[in-house]
Amino acid sequence: MPYAVAPTNSSRETPRRFSTETGFAATPRIARNSATHHDQADLLARVQAGDHQAFAQLYAIHKRQVYSLCLHMTGNIAEAEDLTQEAFLQFHRKINTFRGESALSTWFHRLTVNVVLMHLRKKGLQLNSLDEMMEPDSEKRPGRSFGAPDLALSGAIDRLALQRAINDLPAGYRIVFVLHDIEGFEHNEIATLLEFSIGNSKSQLHKARMKLRESLRRRPQQEGRR
Repeated sequence: MPYAVAPTNSSRETPRRFSTETGFAATPRIARNSATHHDQADLLARVQAGDHQAFAQLYAIHKRQVYSLCLHMTGNIAEAEDLTQEAFLQFHRKINTFRGESALSTWFHRLTVNVVLMHLRKKGLQLNSLDEMMEPDSEKRPGRSFGAPDLALSGAIDRLALQRAINDLPAGYRIVFVLHDIEGFEHNEIATLLEFSIGNSKSQLHKARMKLRESLRRRPQQEGRR
């Protein structure tokens, strides 16, 4: 059964961009697609009418963004390539259900997240970290929000080192971090997607940031000893 993505606020039409200069939770991005909204609306109408050439054009517009999302969420190049193809297959199958209630890129973005999460669940991957499952519900503890932008993780960070550090995170931490700090989902949306509490989402994000900070702190020392 497909895992539905939580409803989103109308003010967030596109996910937030990961930025090494302004911090992990950056401001909403403008879609990096070369085609204008009008051009894509025309392509969409043609795709819905069965025009395969128009579908190929939409593929060319969105493929890099979709692949990047799949790679961030899985940390695996081969899986990201397969999931990109699966996302476009689902896009083609479900395109006639798109009603224009959000931007096409937003709708496709949500569909891609669902494709990746379904894949991870089929693999039996534990998206909740074991230590989180052993702890009391985070929402019942004294309140401290971990959802604010973490400027301690900002700065001129080497993208390759950062991607490796993200890939090394436990699966549950990595998914929450990618969805919140890179893709711009809110904690209530993540909680619905991953079927746990909002407090758990905030706690896992905090721990993911702590692990990333420690990993990035160690890497220069490790490279210096080589």
